[in-house]
Amino acid sequence: MEWEGQQQDASQETCLLRRVSNFREKRFGYGKFYTFLPILLRLFYCIMKKKVIHFGVFALLFCITTSAQEVENQLKEVVISDSKFALAKEKSGKVIVKITADELAKKPGQSIASILSTVVGVEINGNQSSGGKNLGTYIRGGRNHQTLIIIDGVPVTDASGVNLEYDLRYVSAEQVESIEVMKGAASTLYGSGAATGVINITLKKASKKDLTGNTYFSLGTQTTADNVNYRPQDFNQGVSLNGTIGKINYLAMFNSIETKGISEAQGNNFETDQFSKISALMKIGFKPNTKFSFDFFTNFDKIKNNYDGFYDNFTSADTPLNVAKTQQFRFGFSPKYKYKNGELVLNSGFSINERNYTSLNTWSNSIDNSSYISKSVTIDAFNKYNFSNQFFLILGTQFQFNEMDSQAELIAKQNAKFNWFDTYATVVYNSDFGLNINAGARYDKHSIYNNYSVYNFNPSYSISNIDLKLIASYSTAYITPSLYQLFSPYGNLDLTPEKNNTIELGFEKDLLNKKIQFNTVCFYREENNSIGFYTDPVTFASNYVNSDGSYNAKGVESMVSFVATNNLKFKANYTFTEVEEPLKRLIPKHKANVSIDYDYSDKVTFNLSYQYVDFRKDVFFDGGTYQTVPVQLDSYQLLNAMINFKIIKNRFNLFASVNNILNANFTENIGYSTRGRNFKIGINILF
Repeated sequence: MEWEGQQQDASQETCLLRRVSNFREKRFGYGKFYTFLPILLRLFYCIMKKKVIHFGVFALLFCITTSAQEVENQLKEVVISDSKFALAKEKSGKVIVKITADELAKKPGQSIASILSTVVGVEINGNQSSGGKNLGTYIRGGRNHQTLIIIDGVPVTDASGVNLEYDLRYVSAEQVESIEVMKGAASTLYGSGAATGVINITLKKASKKDLTGNTYFSLGTQTTADNVNYRPQDFNQGVSLNGTIGKINYLAMFNSIETKGISEAQGNNFETDQFSKISALMKIGFKPNTKFSFDFFTNFDKIKNNYDGFYDNFTSADTPLNVAKTQQFRFGFSPKYKYKNGELVLNSGFSINERNYTSLNTWSNSIDNSSYISKSVTIDAFNKYNFSNQFFLILGTQFQFNEMDSQAELIAKQNAKFNWFDTYATVVYNSDFGLNINAGARYDKHSIYNNYSVYNFNPSYSISNIDLKLIASYSTAYITPSLYQLFSPYGNLDLTPEKNNTIELGFEKDLLNKKIQFNTVCFYREENNSIGFYTDPVTFASNYVNSDGSYNAKGVESMVSFVATNNLKFKANYTFTEVEEPLKRLIPKHKANVSIDYDYSDKVTFNLSYQYVDFRKDVFFDGGTYQTVPVQLDSYQLLNAMINFKIIKNRFNLFASVNNILNANFTENIGYSTRGRNFKIGINILF
């Protein structure tokens, strides 16, 4: 049978190629901002004059660091992803990459997708395209639905999506305090979807002062490598207020983004495409005493962009504009109670997601309207009990409910719903002689398919006298079928969960009093029961089915960091991923990142970064032959630079950046354009 699981899996838009593909334009007048352009260009003139020298230094550094390999972790750092509670990083049996608040502060003007794409083992496809392009998250040969996104302890998803994935474009980098990326199967602790990795996002918290805040604004260019236009066409602005008054703390944030300038579709005959987003977040906390706290959150996000119909074959500039509107509304609460031997936590969230598409039907020359609406509820209650300073137990129960409807595809919410109830337990043991153990199990009871169970065992051993830690793990995971895969016209109620098994072996090593830190992890992942899209070659009937066989992915992930002086730091990472044929789409075999951070003074910092992405395989649907055609995308290299200025006692900050300095012309995803050399400048005022 012809297996199309990987070809149909990247996103809702990819699965429904006949309805949605690319995005188009809505015009705004920004002539008053053009006066900023000379300032921006003069700021980068010196950088551009010496780009060849910088590139040569980078190439040399890359060769040295990737042969030694790398790490970005600080041993005194605290992580939460592998136990749901704060744990010293040296006692964790996982190599968890943590992007701290300080690191995020040095990356102003960047999106969450572009920041995550520099993490070892992570590929965020679409982050180099225009803002309207849907994003694909690939970790260890997995796809979107195998990576779980968590925001402040609450799993997030769009229950109407083909793969229950979450749109990372909703999250503004300005809202984020820190990010942890934990790779490997983690369903024991987090349930469905945590098969290849967990991206754990922690939003900013209120300050302890009565009132603090900041406002920021940035403008930049939006141009491709072969159609240069350096007018400002990328605008990002926002404001934040937060503080603590007595026993109540609060945080309110608002962000707005507007971009145009390039067409989402690759080619020369297209008008520019418009993308806009508004985002509002409110958090309120109440802490009556040292034992009890109660936190409430609500946020609203809305995205609007234009797209081309697939059957336009990316050739007509005169096609009427098509409009896509997506939005989410989330709210929830999280009470916590600390007692003598532990802590009890309840994380809950409720979300409504809506996607609407207005598109041209080229067959009937009419306008089609389609919408997808979903509701999700998640409640996760768990307790940590400390038997001693070295041993604690986590017991938890999690309830989730998903519902969707779509009139366009005759999916009724009365039918398209399911729920599942999980119970889980994890034990953590940290000895005083270096041995650490994290082990657990979870039992899943689902309203549609049969019950399912997963488990993990993760030992590690630290040898303190030589600053070496050895790690190993074996874990299993599951991914529940989505509502669309079960109840759509292509659905199949006989689907069962995908299964994943992952083995990891690795080490962490420090040298020169921790000035050099590096780690390497080898992994092997086996995927069974994969859900894919199958078309009968005789009847052309299509539906979702579980695969008969198993597929595997294996690879190596390495990181190294070197603190040369108090002012100069080097970081690099390298990822090797080898996957079997059905899983290869858009996954590079080799990927590397190198960065240099230089603090010229306490007020001026400079960053230079390099990224290499290897060849990838992709497919496109040929509207003339009705065939899925495989293609190979060339490798590409990107060189970026950023400078930050802290002015007026660190209350007025200015940054400027240039991305893709060498103006590389490359393809990230077949049929979609990518950004060339682009400039950005911005300010952040704190009060």
